[in-house]
Amino acid sequence: MATINKNLSVYDKTTIPNAKDLRFGIVVSEWNPEITQGLFSGAIEALLDCGAKKENVLRWNVPGSFELIFGCNKMIATQKVDAVIAIGSVIQGETKHFDFVCSATAQGIKDLNIQNDTPVIFCVLTDNTMQQAIDRSGGKHGNKGTEAAIAAIKMATLGI
Repeated sequence: MATINKNLSVYDKTTIPNAKDLRFGIVVSEWNPEITQGLFSGAIEALLDCGAKKENVLRWNVPGSFELIFGCNKMIATQKVDAVIAIGSVIQGETKHFDFVCSATAQGIKDLNIQNDTPVIFCVLTDNTMQQAIDRSGGKHGNKGTEAAIAAIKMATLGI
């Protein structure tokens, strides 16, 4: 596994641009809320730690990971944000539904990055088990939400 030897929550603050003048959107899937809330907590803590102001972080909830694409696109179109973080969790079940949701969500977020000037950060866990999701949303592998927030800051300031 890619994260087995990496703590997703570790970053060198001295290498991260200050986020005090940036506005962030976070679109959070309501599916697997114990996981997505953990990811959101990691993201907001990292943004604030790197200088973002709480009032400059906007959260929208959507029903599931598939709906993240629409939510992110709508946020870009209607809110003045410098970056958007798409937070979701899809856990393997007994059917191919997992494959379709994961693929469509990843492709949709990729498309948003090509179609818009606002970066959309992919913070969607696609795990085989609930334990793997727990481990990556504040558990033994750290928090992918933290990593996504750092990526959002870096992408929002790219070329500045």
